[in-house]
Order: sequence, then C-alpha cells, then structure tokens
Amino acid sequence: MRPRNGIEIESVLPDSPAEKAGLQPDDILLSVNSHSLRDAIDFMFFRSAARLLVEFSRNGIKHRVQIKTDEGTDPGITIKPFKVKTCKNNCVFCFVKQLPKGLRKPLYIKDEDYRLSFLYGNYMTLSNIDSCDRKRIVDQRLSPIYISVHTTNKSLRNKMIGNPRASDIMKELKFFSDKKIRMHTQIVLCPGFNDGIELQNTIKDLYKFYPYVSSVAVVPVGLTMHRKQQLNPVTKEDALRAIEIVAPFQKRFQKKHGDPIVYCSDEMYIKAGINFPNLKDYGSLPQIENGVGMVPLFLSQSKKIRMAKTISQEGQKIITFTGTSFYPFLKKFIDRLSEKEDIHVDVLPVENNFFGNAVTVAGLLTGRDIIKNLHDNTDSYRVLLVPDVALKEDEDIFLDNVSLKDVEEATGLKTIRTEATPQGFIDAIGTL
Repeated sequence: MRPRNGIEIESVLPDSPAEKAGLQPDDILLSVNSHSLRDAIDFMFFRSAARLLVEFSRNGIKHRVQIKTDEGTDPGITIKPFKVKTCKNNCVFCFVKQLPKGLRKPLYIKDEDYRLSFLYGNYMTLSNIDSCDRKRIVDQRLSPIYISVHTTNKSLRNKMIGNPRASDIMKELKFFSDKKIRMHTQIVLCPGFNDGIELQNTIKDLYKFYPYVSSVAVVPVGLTMHRKQQLNPVTKEDALRAIEIVAPFQKRFQKKHGDPIVYCSDEMYIKAGINFPNLKDYGSLPQIENGVGMVPLFLSQSKKIRMAKTISQEGQKIITFTGTSFYPFLKKFIDRLSEKEDIHVDVLPVENNFFGNAVTVAGLLTGRDIIKNLHDNTDSYRVLLVPDVALKEDEDIFLDNVSLKDVEEATGLKTIRTEATPQGFIDAIGTL
C-alpha cells in the first residue's frame, strides 16, 4: 500500500551514504532538511546538500538520521514509482484506445503527468495541471517538458483531444515561456483536421515562443486496425504536403537562428518516398525519441563502426528482423558489411499482423508476429539478433509478454538482445 505522506524506499545501494546512515528498503521518507516529500522529484530536488537531515517512518515510528555526502552526490536510494496521473481526454487519434487485449498491462495506462514528461520525455497535453502544478514546475525548474499541441486553434484542439473544457494551449505556452521553462512540442498530423493551413498557423504560433518552445515535431498519426473511430491515415500525398509546408520554415529558422526548430519525423519522409535531410539539419536531435532523426543517425553511425580485429561467425548462420519501414535501411547496411567485412547476416522484414500493416516500426512488433514470421525462415540458422527497441527496457519481453526464451523454444534459435545501433549490431556478432 502506498503511503499517504512521504515516499517509499525501493532499494538502498550497499555501502552507500544512505545505508551507512541506517536507511532500509520500505522505509518511508517524510522530509529532507525540513522539506516535505511528495514524490521522487522532490527528493531529487532537495538532496543536493552535503548534509541531509532525513525524517522517515519505519513500522509507523518516526526517526531522524543524517546522511553525509559530497555535495551533489547520490546518497544511494531508489524510490518506488509514484502513482501516475492519467489522461481524461478522448483524443480522436489516441493510440492507447486502439490497443487490443493481450498486451503488457502498463501499455494501457493513458498517462498525462508532468512529472513523467520531465523525467522521461513523455508527451502531455497540459489538460489536467492546476496552479499548484504550474508553480512547482517553475519553482523546481522542471525543464524541459514535452507537450502535445497538435494545433493552436483552441476550438479545433479541444475537438481533437475530445475535451471541450481544455484550457487555451497558447495561454499555457505563454505562461511557461514567460517563466523561461523550455518546451519540446509535437503535432500529430491528422489529415482533415490539423493539416494544410492549420499546420502552417500552428508552426507560426509556436515560433512566437522560441527559444522556450525549443522544437516542434510533426509526426503522422498512428493507426491500428483495432481503432473504432474513423480517421484517415497519412498518405504519400499528405506526407509530401506536410514536408512542403515545414521546409520553408526550416530554411528561414536555420538562417535566422542556426536552428531548424521544426522537424518532420522519419516516418513522414518514408511515407513521402523522399530522402531524409542531412543529419546536420537535425540540430542537436532534440526529438530523436519521437522518431525524428533516428534513421539519419543510424545511417551516419553505420559509416563509423569499429570492427573487432577478429570476428568469426564460426559457421553460425545469423538472422535478424525489423519493421517493414526500416527494412531497406538495415538491409543496405548489412549488405555493405557482407561485401566489405565478410559478415553474413540475413534480415527479415516482419509485417505487423497484430496491429495491422499500417504499423511498420520494429518497436511495435509482438513476439507472436516475430515467431510466426520466423517459422518459415529459420532453416539452417542458429542465431537470432533481437533489436532492443522491440523489447521492454528492463526485461527481455515483447509487447505481448512473449519472452526471448519463448522465442528460443518456438524457433530453436539462440537469441541475443542487441542495441539497435550499427555498433551494437557489430558488438553482438563479436560475442558469438
């Protein structure tokens, strides 16, 4: 049961300042240097002093200890996750609502939490924050935060997010801009809603808050075959029009600020069937986790791989897989390795039967689809390289709870989790 007041310790690092002070897992931290604690962010904010006077509760009894650290040193405590604030919107494009049954339970959580936005870069609409939340973001400098804007047209935005009471996003952005809070924003492009002139106007409006609105990503709406709401997918023509709208802004912003500010996602260029911009045109890659610049970065890294002095496959035939959109780029990289380095790996494009073939990225492939595709393609192979983007960050399981062990048992292949980078690919082969 979560404590009503304070935050609960999940683990204490051996020989850490916290352990030396006597703190233990399941202790409830109540305050640090007289500052009450609501969640892990409070602890992060107040722990920077060299001496921490900690009040905590153990078995209902309050205690006080002093933790001595070098200033800014981690005292060695991991805090249990806080309860996530959930989304009350009814977005026309909500991906969570398009999920079928049978996936990992956390995937069905519609989070709308400014703390997750600050900690992990999760996008939020700012539709459920109050004055206390705004004050905390400013006071504790929780920056940058990541905001789903979609459109700056208030009535259209409220319609798109299914919340007629949502506040005016322009007023929210102005508030945080005035307080010098950095923001990264996204526009989920939905044809017939926020494309065309609406997209142009939204980019113009967001630019008014530069540099505090530090970047704008334009990404195509993701649609699964399980969606109930009628929504048009982004076609090749839609993608081309979006890129044509964005390009002049990029050119003007680059000339004026040395920063393109607004970017189309990789998927937009793939849908349009045109080349990506040069990697240098993505600036500092501020939205790479949003699929902006991932493929150009991979292509650039593929030219700079470090080969081990000896890599031997020892007769082991290797196969890997990816989503259908990334397949041509991974195949080209692997073919070049085969020509220059005598490394032979086959790559299998896996169609997404679970979500529908409109979903083309490796990160949304299920274990069942991978097994199904491998069944007819595993003859003579011994090893399967599994890109980590298809797996849970801290565990070897896919979206549908199928594990790497399940894949091994179903296919007879030895599975190796690999970092989804050119060097990670090479390093994985080097372990054979």
